[in-house]
Amino acid sequence: MNKILVIEDDINMRQNILDLLDNENFKVIGVENGRLGVRLAQEEIPDLIICDIMMPELDGYETLKALRQNPTTAIIPLIFLTAKSDKTDFRQAMELGADDYIIKPFTRAELLAAISCRLEKQVTLKQQTQKNLEDLRSSITFSFPHEMRTPLNGILGFSQILMEEAELLDSQAIREMAEYIYDSGERLFRLIQNFLLYAELEIIATDPQQIKILQSQETAFPPLALANLIAETAKKLGREADVQVDFYPCNIIISEKKIYKITEELLDNALKFSPVGTPIQIINKSINNTFVLSFIDRGRGMSADQIAELGAYRQFERKLYEQQGSGLGLIIAKRLAELHGGKLKIQSKPQEKTIVTVILPCST
Repeated sequence: MNKILVIEDDINMRQNILDLLDNENFKVIGVENGRLGVRLAQEEIPDLIICDIMMPELDGYETLKALRQNPTTAIIPLIFLTAKSDKTDFRQAMELGADDYIIKPFTRAELLAAISCRLEKQVTLKQQTQKNLEDLRSSITFSFPHEMRTPLNGILGFSQILMEEAELLDSQAIREMAEYIYDSGERLFRLIQNFLLYAELEIIATDPQQIKILQSQETAFPPLALANLIAETAKKLGREADVQVDFYPCNIIISEKKIYKITEELLDNALKFSPVGTPIQIINKSINNTFVLSFIDRGRGMSADQIAELGAYRQFERKLYEQQGSGLGLIIAKRLAELHGGKLKIQSKPQEKTIVTVILPCST
């Protein structure tokens, strides 16, 4: 039984709607103003809200704005009821996030049709969300244990050898094992950090206030330490000569820490999936007050289908290519760009050339 909240200050109109919906086997709740409506919506989490526009204390527009700003009520479908039929009013309602707009007086059939349409759409959205969660759970189940187990096996295995055979090993062998343990621990630490960061970004995406805070931070690009980050990352894999950097100054809307993370993950991807000795270019430019940062490599690449299916915890062709990584780096960079009002684009011709581009707004 679907639950519907009716927010209407006219007692006769409100009661008529409640009676109509009750007769149609809906569970109904009615309140006389927007302030009570917002509070009740947060407590009851209805499947749909029907709301008048002209009301005392909190009008329909203010009510909708309050509902959309709260994560618990942000996606509840809302249908406006109003005697106002001006296009400006209609546009304002849609811009605030209303799902439908019914002009008084309306017929029983009109109201029920609007309700049915919105509830069906909500069911479809929930089904898609559930499918996405199931896909995510499946990807995590496949990826996470493998990515955790591989470095842990190295740490435990070499630690055991050191404990049991320390007296028989020479200093070079001990050093090599210690280095392997350290590298494995570092890999495990980064993996955990990325899982935690991705979870944090998904939470931030549901909180307009947190998004606003993110988008209030600025950086003078390129930060002084960025060149060192790139050089050290390439050096670890013996690819110093492969990485070519060409930066131009620009003030961008993102913190230094976040632009470091984007650079780290996209450079790591380019290094990981391109052969030693092939060039990797990192370049930026400013176009119409927009910052464009590109990573160009000549490695394996991705097909159009793979790009379209890009998602968290996904590695393509894992059985064919036993690369390290959970597949989170690319999606973290993408999510960071989106949360800062930008986007990430991928152009790729498999086995020839891949361009991963991050687009961010410049600060004025």
